[in-house]
Amino acid sequence: MHIFQKPHPLFYALVAILLLSCNFKSQKADLILHNAVALTCDGSLQQATPMAIAIADGLIVATGPERAILNSFTSKQKIDLQQAVIYPGFIDAHAHFTGYALSLLTVDLVGTTSYQDVLNRVELFALEHPSGWITGRGWDQTDWDTTTFPTRTYLDELFPTRPVAIRRIDGHALLANAAALRLAGLSTFRHIEGGEMLTFNDGSPTGVLIDGAADSLLTVIPKVQTDLKISALIKAEKHLFARGLTSIVDAGLEFADIQLIDSLHKSGTLSIRVVAMASGTRPNLDSTFKIGPYSTSRLFARSIKFYMDGSLGSRGAALLEPYTDRPSHSGFIFQNPDEFYQSLMKANELGFQVATHCIGDSAVRNVLKVYNEILGGQNDKRWRIEHAQVVNPKDLPLFTSASVIPSVQPTHATSDMYWAGERLGRNRVRHAYAYKDLEQALGLLPLGTDMPVEDIDPIKTFYAATVRKDSDGFPQEGYHKDQSLSRQSALHGMTLWAAIANFQDKSVGSIEVGKFADLVVLDRNLLTSSPESILDAKILRTFVSGIETYNSDN
Repeated sequence: MHIFQKPHPLFYALVAILLLSCNFKSQKADLILHNAVALTCDGSLQQATPMAIAIADGLIVATGPERAILNSFTSKQKIDLQQAVIYPGFIDAHAHFTGYALSLLTVDLVGTTSYQDVLNRVELFALEHPSGWITGRGWDQTDWDTTTFPTRTYLDELFPTRPVAIRRIDGHALLANAAALRLAGLSTFRHIEGGEMLTFNDGSPTGVLIDGAADSLLTVIPKVQTDLKISALIKAEKHLFARGLTSIVDAGLEFADIQLIDSLHKSGTLSIRVVAMASGTRPNLDSTFKIGPYSTSRLFARSIKFYMDGSLGSRGAALLEPYTDRPSHSGFIFQNPDEFYQSLMKANELGFQVATHCIGDSAVRNVLKVYNEILGGQNDKRWRIEHAQVVNPKDLPLFTSASVIPSVQPTHATSDMYWAGERLGRNRVRHAYAYKDLEQALGLLPLGTDMPVEDIDPIKTFYAATVRKDSDGFPQEGYHKDQSLSRQSALHGMTLWAAIANFQDKSVGSIEVGKFADLVVLDRNLLTSSPESILDAKILRTFVSGIETYNSDN
């Protein structure tokens, strides 16, 4: 008689189950983030907590309830987020990354409250930088008690021989002293296509140059040396990571700058993802066409940005009817119609995405008609209108008919609201900064900051889009609140919708398996926090491809 009988067949099944269950940590991850609230932005509802995310080789490999992930994956690095809220990394759908970086090397004039304040900052900068051109950006005469444009008179007294060129906050106007005007060949008045030189009563230049005239002077300013530009880009990237940004659209770059960013990515010097829109000006356009669309895991250089008009603040935006506060003037159209059409046809043939700067309703209508003619109906080419600040309601269907994506920057509304009515009049201003109407055209609306024109902080973008107030809580009832976005829409505008507009949606923009682990951790839920507390939100951590690029504790 045998002591041990042959086991029942069910015994082997039970043993197999036990062996498998003992092996539930067989999958290895490089990093596990757990004990978090997750806003995945993938179309699903807010995830139940506590949640966890497993990351390997820079990709999200699993998401789900904390216990399930911890039971299925093992990792040497685990971070307990202590119920903080994790989002897809924020995407700035329209900015000037290189311009922001270079602004760190110049005098900062943002927030100046008077022309005297501007002069004081310029003088201080000159003491710290005793030679070469003095450049800067950020003054805005609409923020001063005297809202007329400044003149070069005091700059000439302070700097009779040293050239000074300081740009308005929107970049579409600048103030130059006599020394700078001489070097640019602009000491006497002349007509400049697509721009304007303001003059004194005697016909001599005041120093204020708008759009094309400003561009004429900017070309004579010595270019920043490459080593200084690289150090500025590195510093700027750190600032963006600290704001939770992991991807950024650089809207309007020279071909050489795109090559520089590519080289910095490849060397590991920069890690932020950059959507590089090549500037649609010649000879830059020719170089871009020669190379064709180009992309890596960090650089998306498949877009070309054209410029149809100027800005509203400097009255360069092209309007269908004259400015209310300058009845003899309707702004500027920059593009020759035939050349613009041919450039867009070539871009379309080569597979480029096209984006065009359009602020005034005339510019918007002009470009939408050309887009519709070339695209010939609904499509997935994702051509874009950048800014779309003033749109005639009759033109909204032209977005839908050719699948044209409007790309907006919500803080423009809360920066411009103090004077926009003066420029546009009571009736026309109702169709300005109409974000709700624009969202309904295609069901999505990518959001950006337009840095350095506005602040780099995407939380301010979210606040302006949803609450429609400035950072001081003005106006109490919100600015044209009927055009505010829902919080869900605003969040998607900074994540998934921005990724769609950039052709990045297969790799970033939501927390989904198979996408890059570009993530940002906040101390609060933007969807449920009180409106008053949104601007107090704190970025705790930022990750790009699973590598921590910012930690508030450090």
